[in-house]
Amino acid sequence: MYNDFYALSFNPFDKSISEKDSYLSRDFQEMTHRLNYLKDTRGIGVFTARPGMGKSYCLRCFSKSLNPNLNHMVYLCLSTISVAEFYKQFCSVLGVSDKGGKTGMFKAIQEQVYYLYKEKRQPLLLAIDEAQYLSTGILNDIKMLMNYGYDSINCFTLILCGESHLNDILRKPVHEALRQRITIHYNYTGLDDKEVAAYILHKLERAGGSKSIIDDAALTAIHGYSQGNPRLIDNLMTDALAFGSQAGKNTIDTDIILAAVDNQSLT
Repeated sequence: MYNDFYALSFNPFDKSISEKDSYLSRDFQEMTHRLNYLKDTRGIGVFTARPGMGKSYCLRCFSKSLNPNLNHMVYLCLSTISVAEFYKQFCSVLGVSDKGGKTGMFKAIQEQVYYLYKEKRQPLLLAIDEAQYLSTGILNDIKMLMNYGYDSINCFTLILCGESHLNDILRKPVHEALRQRITIHYNYTGLDDKEVAAYILHKLERAGGSKSIIDDAALTAIHGYSQGNPRLIDNLMTDALAFGSQAGKNTIDTDIILAAVDNQSLT
């Protein structure tokens, strides 16, 4: 109902929004720049943020931008799995056999990765999301999987995305060798006050909405309650559109935002 009331062609704050409609925040641009650097150098990058900051969305946009004839992108979203399960998932996405136990799978993975790099000229980009859940055993084996030619060749790019405490995990002495191989670190800072307003207005515009749908005071209030977190902003704005249309308000004000904040239990 609120789409019709505010003359929106779709809910601009839905998480399924198209990559072409993305708002280019500072965090988004910084991560994209570093991902492109990693693509060319085939190193290891670590990207961290609080939940809902948009790192997975940025990763999706980056994946869509790649030429599949020049790069082979693989995305894994892991939870608490064993080393053997990790190898099986890796074999599955690479299209190689998972027979022969860990030794056989390790060999099959390394051979396929080297084939993609040397013969097909389509270097692998392996992105692992929610990497804070990876066990010590998996992180150790990832380090070994990247060892080619007596550790003289980078055959693929490894992208580790996770919550901020992933950095604390990687600082442990047991991960010293892996940490030394990391070439890129980036931690999301969130949208600042100006970016919050620009983010909301950008999304409304993409859905055909007018800037007059929300007033300046309401935009400022959203920044205060969301702390620059895009997912919280999307949730607040979805509620605000619903409450505003129900109240018959053509312009969303701070009262509507406070109602949305209360509904989201952010007070």
